[in-house]
Amino acid sequence: MLQFDSVRMEFPADANIVVGQSHFIKTVEDIYEAVVGTVPQAKFGLAFNESSGPCLTRSDGNDDELRAAAIRNAQALAAGHVFVLIVRSAYPINLLGAIRNVQEVCSIFCATANPVEIVVAKSEQGRGVMGVIDGSSPTGIEGPGDVAARKEFLRKIGYKR
Repeated sequence: MLQFDSVRMEFPADANIVVGQSHFIKTVEDIYEAVVGTVPQAKFGLAFNESSGPCLTRSDGNDDELRAAAIRNAQALAAGHVFVLIVRSAYPINLLGAIRNVQEVCSIFCATANPVEIVVAKSEQGRGVMGVIDGSSPTGIEGPGDVAARKEFLRKIGYKR
């Protein structure tokens, strides 16, 4: 019989979180290299839940606060082969391509600065991620003013000319 739970991710307000699934112990080193090789100034913490052998939460990063937060979130999830990356001074849009290209990464569940809950199922074997609740529900459909604001915002932050 499955039991379901929702686990709220806790991370600093000025950071983003990426949660995904991978399949091998070298995930920690390879994601570390992907982050620093893509956005060298990024500050980050990374944790990965091993799902065989000693079943440890492995971690790395270049910021102790973010590393500790990644470990807390990974342990709260307690799902095997799940990684949690918490990053400052970089946006997920800058990192996701490199993370997806890490050979052992199977999927990315979310990449966000929003409040996020991870829906986890528990069975006799263990725990696994079923889905993500990212941010809030829509409140309507964008109108012409909203379109203009979106376009202005993207240009203001440098993602469009």
